[in-house]
Amino acid sequence: MWRSEINDAVLDLVAAQRGERVVDIGAGMGAGVVVAGRSGAFVVAVEPTPFLRRVLRVRRLMQRARKRIDVVDGSAEQLPVDDRSADAIWAVNTMHHWVDTHRGAAEIARALKPGGRVVLVDEDFQNPSHPDYERVGSEHDSDDHHGFTLVDAASMGELLERAGLVDVEADERLLVSRPVIAVSARAPG
Repeated sequence: MWRSEINDAVLDLVAAQRGERVVDIGAGMGAGVVVAGRSGAFVVAVEPTPFLRRVLRVRRLMQRARKRIDVVDGSAEQLPVDDRSADAIWAVNTMHHWVDTHRGAAEIARALKPGGRVVLVDEDFQNPSHPDYERVGSEHDSDDHHGFTLVDAASMGELLERAGLVDVEADERLLVSRPVIAVSARAPG
């Protein structure tokens, strides 16, 4: 996943600006990290998998924006950033991997600066209208998604509200012609 339409669409929603500090939860090989770095933002690429961190660190070396990209070990439940230090946080296709969604929501709220924004998107591969349904989603005939539980948009929205975030939008919709579970919010202030 060197480049991803879904990551590009999420980054459009995040709208990272030059000089902002932004966090990608579950950065993988950096499809979103590279785009955000090119925007002039300082990117913290949070990735719990050692192999993917190594791949992303090598990829980072090939980027002009490499000094603005920091690859770190962490997870949604334990973001390695200071309190109120992030202008924006996003996650693409990782919510279903979160071990504790309550803790993940609390960590996002802790890390966001006043007015900071968050965009969380998981593709719904189990939806028959998803372009990859036959390849990925049709093999799952339950609520199991890649071996993890598919996140409910409304429930995640409620968790962000309980964590103190405002302007929460949580729904299932199309994003670049793909069905997704999408949740966005911002920190008050």
